Amino acid sequence: MKSALIVTILLMLATGAFCAGSNGILGAWHTEKDESVVEIFRCGEKLCGKIVWLKAPSYTDSRDGTIGDPVIDRKNPDPALRNWPVLGLRILEGFTELGDNSWGNGTCYDPKSGNTYRGKMHLAAPDRLELRGFVGFILFGRTSVWTRRDGVRNQGS
Repeated sequence: MKSALIVTILLMLATGAFCAGSNGILGAWHTEKDESVVEIFRCGEKLCGKIVWLKAPSYTDSRDGTIGDPVIDRKNPDPALRNWPVLGLRILEGFTELGDNSWGNGTCYDPKSGNTYRGKMHLAAPDRLELRGFVGFILFGRTSVWTRRDGVRNQGS
């Protein structure tokens, strides 16, 4: 009887953590190819995200930049922002909760291409985030799956 009560309490706590609204999505997420970690955080009433870890935070090939220099946002459409470091760069902006573990009405910036897309996120499981970036209609886009893991290193804020 006592063990059944403990199991019930643990299941309620796990379900509550998963269904905790926007709090369930907050924190560090590994991007699809493990090239970076993005921290999702509150920015006012909305959610935003910034790059807090890069697999390669400095240039290693002279064709990309000076070897050893921090990777910069050199493809940004705004020339004034092209010297900003990618580490610490805010790439998710303005996501609002839609319900059912989904957020939308935000934008996703891709520093590799310099493009900004409309975005929608869905917390499919406590450790699986599906981020869809699109142009115009949601059908014209791509979904990236991010994962949550322990031991994330924070290289900058």
